[in-house]
This record gives sequence, C-alpha cells and structure tokens, in this order.
Amino acid sequence: MSNITVCFFGALSEAVNQKAIELPCDHGLTLDELKAQLASQGPKWQAIEQNHILCALNHEMVTGNPLIKAGDEVAFFPPVTGG
Repeated sequence: MSNITVCFFGALSEAVNQKAIELPCDHGLTLDELKAQLASQGPKWQAIEQNHILCALNHEMVTGNPLIKAGDEVAFFPPVTGG
C-alpha cells in the first residue's frame, strides 16, 4: 500500500491538532476528494474546505483540482503575509 503525506501549517495545524498525517493512496485522488475525505472526519477538520485555505503539492502552490498520487506531499495552510 502506498501513502501520501498531508501537512498542516499555522492556525490550520492548531485547528486540526496535527502537523502531518499519512493516508493510503493506492489509486490516486483529486485535491477535492482529499479535502472531502478530511472534512468528513469531524467538525474540526471542516476548516480544510474553507475557500481561503491554500494548498501546495510537492512544494509547489496549486489551484484547481489536481490529481494526487502515491508518494506525493500535500500541504494546507492559511494565507500568509509579511514583509
């Protein structure tokens, strides 16, 4: 069985009380499917589906609904600002 790594940063990490988790991913899934799977785990996980949450796939910012494959790393984080 192959896995994906899902990382959480900032306030999102605090909301779900996790920094990273491993999930099985034998046949691939889309970003929207991953978000729905996470959100189904309970109320604290529903923050994942908020429109302002950003996502990176293998350290590259992504938009839309890309395919996630075994071995990939997905990161979710709130918008960041700074100077």
